[in-house]
Amino acid sequence: MYAEAIVRYLHFIGILTWVSALVAQWLLLKPSLSRAEIQRLAKIDTVYGISAVLVVGMGFLLWFGVGKPAEFYNVNGIFHTKVTLAIIVGILSVIPTLFFNRNRKGEDLQEQIEVPSKVRRIILIELGLMAIIPLLATIMARGIGS
Repeated sequence: MYAEAIVRYLHFIGILTWVSALVAQWLLLKPSLSRAEIQRLAKIDTVYGISAVLVVGMGFLLWFGVGKPAEFYNVNGIFHTKVTLAIIVGILSVIPTLFFNRNRKGEDLQEQIEVPSKVRRIILIELGLMAIIPLLATIMARGIGS
């Protein structure tokens, strides 16, 4: 009983941190950034990555370890849609991560770097997909999709 509560708590904390990091990236992203700003975004991106790993890890524990039986999740189409969206968000996040990591190093921290429009567009798409996932989780929790 306590194990499930702790795993669910960590899953929720991971989700909140994951979304918060993504929102922070969106708010700090501009068409042109200094290396110092990119370094800040790279740190936020690290938090994003760690929180995503926490969400996935706790999600697997909920699926196969504690909580409802795995069959509840295995036959639920809403669950599979939710997981697919989370995977798509994770895959999309590779492009901004690569941009931040490639451009964070340099001697002149005030040097301005142009941010490709696709980086901003990808983060916006990630935010849109992340907004759908809680709706799917709520629907799934009601037993819909089985």
